[in-house]
Parts: sequence; structure tokens; C-alpha cells
Amino acid sequence: MNSLALKILAKHVVEAETLEPGGLVYAKVDKVMVNDVTGPIALNVLKETDAEKLVNERKVKAYAVLDHYSPPHNWDAANAHIKLRKFTRQHGCVLFDVGSGIAHQLLVEGIVKPGELIVGTDSHTITYGALAAFATGIGSSEAAYVMATGELWFKVPEPLYVRLIGKFKPGVVSKDLALYLLGEMGTEGALYCSVEFFGEGLKSLDLSDRLTVANMMVEAGAKTAVFPYDSETERWLLSYGVKPDKKWKELKLEPNIEANMEVDLSNIEPLISEPPMPTRVRHVADLEGTLVDQVFVGSCTNGRYKDILILARLLKGKKAKTRLIVIPASIRILKRIAYEGILSILIEAGAIIGMPGCGPCFGAHMGVLGNYEVMVSTANRNFPGRAGPPSAKVYLASPYTAAAAAITGTITDPRPLIKNS
Repeated sequence: MNSLALKILAKHVVEAETLEPGGLVYAKVDKVMVNDVTGPIALNVLKETDAEKLVNERKVKAYAVLDHYSPPHNWDAANAHIKLRKFTRQHGCVLFDVGSGIAHQLLVEGIVKPGELIVGTDSHTITYGALAAFATGIGSSEAAYVMATGELWFKVPEPLYVRLIGKFKPGVVSKDLALYLLGEMGTEGALYCSVEFFGEGLKSLDLSDRLTVANMMVEAGAKTAVFPYDSETERWLLSYGVKPDKKWKELKLEPNIEANMEVDLSNIEPLISEPPMPTRVRHVADLEGTLVDQVFVGSCTNGRYKDILILARLLKGKKAKTRLIVIPASIRILKRIAYEGILSILIEAGAIIGMPGCGPCFGAHMGVLGNYEVMVSTANRNFPGRAGPPSAKVYLASPYTAAAAAITGTITDPRPLIKNS
């Protein structure tokens, strides 16, 4: 059994047709997450099927996160929040209320453990695979079933092995790697696969980097994306008070496994995804000079401390030439950038600092674009209508490239700015 995703899934199986790719298995779930968009639908299903009382049996740990409409922008969103607050109080679920942050950041801050099977009513639940977990998105009705039973059926994904070698050059980061992979794979290159990473190049990716890469593999159709457990995983978990477990050391791939793809990190250049989809990847240099109205640094892809630090380092002593929205992915990150003076640098540069949450990535509020406006965003999707009207354009890029766009007012290769910062 070579696939790391399959190893994890196998340890949770209750009943299996076959433990081969394409086979169906019925498995125990460790944790389930719902948010303020999908959660109310799941609660309706529980109520309509009279299964709500089963949630009290606590067969699975359930989390509700108010992050998409945070804070609520209309009374429908506010009422959805009320509904989730009431449910979590009645059934002993964990609630992350308005301002706590984005689900996919909060759950990796000491909640997700290696080797776990985790589902969430959001496609970017796949992010947690950076911690050597099997994590995947599901529908609201499936989430209701999981909350009631603690179990769910899965189709075993086909593994897609990616060997990483080399190390990044200055100005190139994990978002560029994620975009490179999407450009190579296309929208269906990893369809229902488990994208599994290994190789010496992992030494160049800290946990923040791995979270970014895992997050975006769903844009190529992946069912899950998994990184092995190693010293970097352990370091991250220890920083959140999670003690290592000896059995986690087994969560790795054989070093001599045959790769489906090999990527030399030293060959990657600053990349950008142009609309209408994340897989439409270009070199930043090819689009230099494109006028930008707004820059957004945040989201579950790139709203972490490391991303905001990159932005601040390039912006220090400068004024943004665009609207610049910065939204930390969690309250913990917001506190850290405040304590370390990073927040002051951003405010002096003209940045608008938002409450931890999804912000304009989701396109509901806190930075929606107008007709024909252009935004450079560190988020994960740029479909027409995602963050404004269909005529608006969203370009996906790294924090370095986003910072360069904010400084110059145009899409700009960040490397010359880095040399001068």
C-alpha cells in the first residue's frame, strides 16, 4: 500500500468493497466542519429527517465556523449565524464565532491531527492534508449524515505522486508552485485523485507553504492532497501545543516511489493566474503593466502570518497606489501582526485591515469589485462573478506579486522590488 491517503483511509474503514482506487469504502470520520453558508442547510436536513437528536451521541467532533459572512452584511446572514449559535449550544459542537477567522486556518491551529479523516462543507477543506491528514470537501446533506452517524462512504482516490526537488529562488514562493501545478494539470488533471507530495524539495516548504499548495489542488479536481509527516509537521504542531505521537512517523511515502510528476523548484518563476479560471497560468512578466484597481492579501490560501510579513517588508516606507485590503486568516494572526508592529506598517502604507474571515475572496462583501475593475488577489479562485460583476477581473498571485501590484499600481514582477527593499 503505497498511497499515503489510502493508508489513512484504511485505518478508518468500517466496511469496504475493495481498498483499491475506485473502490467504495464506508469509514469513521474524526471531525466534520460546517460554515455559515453551508451549515444552515445541513441543520435543515437534520431537522427534516428527525436525525438532530443523534448528534448528541457525539460520535464525531463537529465544528461550526462563521467566516464567510463575517461580520454579517444583511439580516439573512445574521439569522444564519443565530441558527448555528443555537445549534452548537444545544448539541455541544465547537463554535468559532464572527471574527475568529477562516475555518481552514482555525482547524490547523492545533485541531487537525496527522492521520485523521476530516470532512467539511467547503471544497478547500482539502487544505488540512498539509498536516498528513485525509481531508476533503462534502455536501451539506452529507455533513448532516456525518454529524448524526459519525461515518460516511468514500470512493478511494487514485494517487498522483509529485516529487519536489531543488529550492525556490528569491521572489518565488509556494503560491507560485501551486499555480505552476495548476497550469500543468489543468482543471481535471487531478480529478478525484489524492495528490501526494514527497522528495528533497519538501525541505524548502514550511507548513504555511504546504497549506497553500494543498489548498489549491482542488482547482485541478483533486479529492485530497497530502504531505508526509516530518520534522516540519512536528514543529508546527508543537507551536500549537500538540504533542507528537510516535505512530505519525509512519505517515510518509517511500522515497523510491515512482513519481507522476517531478518539479524542480529552482525552475519556477513568479506566476499569475488570469481569468476566467485558476488553471489559466501565465508568467507575471507576460502581463506586466496591466492596471490594477485593488489588491487583496488574505484568504485561506494566503492570509497567514508569513504572507502578511512578505507584504509588509515590501511596503515598508511606501504608499500603496491601489486600494489594498489585508485580512488575516485568524484572530491569532491578527494579534501577532499587531504585537510585532507589522500592522502599523500596513496602515501607514494605506492598507485597509479587515476582520479575520474570508472577505472578498468569497465575493459577498468587504471588497467586492465594480464593473470592469481589476484585482490582484492571493485567494484561490477567479471565476467570473466570484468577487464582483462578470466584467470584473481577478488575477491570482503570490503575496510578493500582490505587494508589487499595490506598490506600482500595475501587475509587476516583484523580484526587482525585492532587491531594492
